[in-house]
Amino acid sequence: MHQRVVDELGRRVVSGAWQPGQALPVEEALAGEIGVSRGVLREAVKTLVAKGLLRVRPRTGTRVPPPEHWNHLDRDVLRWKQAEDPGALLRDTGELRRIVEPEAARLAAGRAGPEGTRTLYEALAAMEAAAAKPGRGEYIEADLAFHRALLNASGNRLLGSLGRAVDIALEHSFLIGTRTPGAVEASLAPHRAIVDAVAAGDPAAAAAAALAIIETAEREIARSPGLPPDPG
Repeated sequence: MHQRVVDELGRRVVSGAWQPGQALPVEEALAGEIGVSRGVLREAVKTLVAKGLLRVRPRTGTRVPPPEHWNHLDRDVLRWKQAEDPGALLRDTGELRRIVEPEAARLAAGRAGPEGTRTLYEALAAMEAAAAKPGRGEYIEADLAFHRALLNASGNRLLGSLGRAVDIALEHSFLIGTRTPGAVEASLAPHRAIVDAVAAGDPAAAAAAALAIIETAEREIARSPGLPPDPG
């Protein structure tokens, strides 16, 4: 019940049903509209306040703050954004990847060590095995694990946490980018190039390989048949 109400309120905020600066309906009316008790509604509001989507002030009530105050890396917020405007989420994800992943690969080439390199090779092997199977679900999971391993191999704990935070956005991007025929198979070589460059301690090559993956993904997304991700 709690999550259902959080989802309902969160979707309304992200979709623009309630505009920034706008006050929510009075508690009794909103609880009656959704069909929950006022206590359940209050707990849901507290959750959205923690995510930055709502703000509660004495005398002014509960209002929607400007989007720059939202926690856009929150998993629920990413999920609501994916449902509301998948194209914008794809754009934001691609730009974030360009900023983060090449530098993470560059750092990994100097910091990964035997353990981090082995984890990358294991993630690559899982991708190669999944690519030979029907469907894309297992491959996308392996691809997500690879990119988490790369950020962890950078030796920067903030980057590692960022990778876990944006899993939903990356999954959305991978679902779209792997729809075109041959996209999965074509992605394996540049992923291997990253791992080989990290293993060789070549920061420039690692960064270039990471950027090549992102650019390839952007091309695949641009020619993908439709935006909303299917469950395949």
